[in-house]
Amino acid sequence: MVATVGMGRMTRMRRGVTTAALLAAAVTGSLVTGCTSGGGPGDDGRGRHDEPAPTDSAGRPADPVLAVKIDNASAARPQTGLNAADVVYAEQVEGGLSRLMAVYATRLPETVGPVRSARESDLELLRQFHEPTLAFSGAQHKLLPLIDKAPLDPVRPEENSAAYFRGTDRAAPHNLYLRPRKLMDAAPGADALTTGFRFGAAPAGGTPQAERTVRFPAARFTFTWSAERERWLVAMDGRPTVTTDAGRAAPATVVVQHVTVRTSRFHDVLGNYTPYTQTVGSGKAEVLRDGRVFDAEWHRGSAADGTEFTTADGKRMNFAEGQVWVVFTKS
Repeated sequence: MVATVGMGRMTRMRRGVTTAALLAAAVTGSLVTGCTSGGGPGDDGRGRHDEPAPTDSAGRPADPVLAVKIDNASAARPQTGLNAADVVYAEQVEGGLSRLMAVYATRLPETVGPVRSARESDLELLRQFHEPTLAFSGAQHKLLPLIDKAPLDPVRPEENSAAYFRGTDRAAPHNLYLRPRKLMDAAPGADALTTGFRFGAAPAGGTPQAERTVRFPAARFTFTWSAERERWLVAMDGRPTVTTDAGRAAPATVVVQHVTVRTSRFHDVLGNYTPYTQTVGSGKAEVLRDGRVFDAEWHRGSAADGTEFTTADGKRMNFAEGQVWVVFTKS
């Protein structure tokens, strides 16, 4: 049974009055500066929040997954708890670098991290889950009111200090870690993964693929097929991705999803604007499984929907059982 994440929700209620002015300012600012379409932060692009909540296999509202923003700078590696995630999303951030979001539903590791800050794109991506718990270290100050308004449970260190701690083996800010079981008693289970992904036997066809590299402006991910392990071995920026607690990162399926990456309205302290990764819509994708690559199409009708992948003949694309990595790359 999943415990109530009471600290985050109570804090949100307490913040409701004090952040009202900030919310109004954020809305006013968006009207002045303008918003591009495509499922903006915390809504479906039209300011609506009335889509049906994601449901489990029995039609009940799905229990909340745990999503953790994980630092991926070189100083943050090796990471901890990455291999326990059901899904790992890789997105582009300022300066062309990368950051990860790990989603936990079937297992909760003892520790996850290093934990870093959230981005505007995360709000759209997380709408596919029912009130997910988002663990993150903070965000751009103008984004924080939108995180509070979104249909998720944000948990920051200042609101739940018992769940976070600072490691001693590296310098801040790359040493903040999360204890997931301080937030929930047990993993919610596979039904909470309302991603739209489908698992099963591989379709016919595909092309043999030994290695695939995806490049961001200042980062790269390489996936090398291991027939012995029947997994894709991950390397980042030319170095093997080895976790502190579970060895080499090795997902069963890798999705290279071609998306629109545009400039958001938020920027870092140096004035670098954050890329916005648009995950509602449709486009091309490559699905790597079983040592082969399959050309696919992806479609996500609204922010409340999961993402469907289909093969060239229009049939649903099955993923291999096990962890999935999704790398968002610019179309």
